[in-house]
Amino acid sequence: MTTPSSHTTGSIAFIGGGNMASALIGGLIKSGTPLSRILVVEPYGDAQAALKANFNLAALDRPGAALEAASLVVWAVKPQVFKEVAMQTRFHTKQALHLSVAAGIGSDSIAQWLGVSRVVRAMPNTPALIGRGISGLFAREGASHEDRLAVEQVITPTGQFVWLAQEAQMDAVTALSGSGPAYVFYFLEAMAQTGADMGLPREQALQLAIATFAGAAELARQSAEPPEILRSRVTSKGGTTHAAIQSLEQDDVRNLFMRALHAAKHRAREMGEEFGR
Repeated sequence: MTTPSSHTTGSIAFIGGGNMASALIGGLIKSGTPLSRILVVEPYGDAQAALKANFNLAALDRPGAALEAASLVVWAVKPQVFKEVAMQTRFHTKQALHLSVAAGIGSDSIAQWLGVSRVVRAMPNTPALIGRGISGLFAREGASHEDRLAVEQVITPTGQFVWLAQEAQMDAVTALSGSGPAYVFYFLEAMAQTGADMGLPREQALQLAIATFAGAAELARQSAEPPEILRSRVTSKGGTTHAAIQSLEQDDVRNLFMRALHAAKHRAREMGEEFGR
């Protein structure tokens, strides 16, 4: 049986122990990686307590010599502190493959800060917490085929993944799927509120909205037909769905939503420029 650590020989170190790190750690443990091979650096008490409660992992307060045993280092820190923490860590991790899940920070910056060439970037999303996420992945030239396999084994327990041909595409992934769950929750809020306004109990309205999103997404996943065809099949001319779609089109919701995704992509690029220096 291949486990997530089959392509690494040392420990797997996490710099940052928040939600995304916890999703990856949980996946590793479920896939057979022993706790003794997982190391976490997390300075904040609440996050340390959660790691202890959820995984029986005791986190280090700061980077140190223990990281020298790591063959894979996963960077799960906020973009604005990445450089500072990298400078504290670089002398202990030059031997490792580095996997970053930090939004916006380019691999050139990461490689320069850490003094390494084996860098892979990942953009996961929050459904990774329940094993239903999807990640965009990009590997620098210094990352080998074996390095890619090691990253895939870490990411697979959190859901699906796609390898990107160009790093510039990572900003689009960030806008589309990285931020995407928030768009779904935004529409769920609106649907649940409207259902309640129409006289349904709010709990039932939310249940109906969630089941509709989940079912429609699964139908789209299983269907060989594109979304526009699936939509047309439930949009009879003169019917209730047609009235709703007409209202959306009259208010230009499609273009407004597309503009919102472009704004997210633009911000991802800005973050790389702002925090990647």
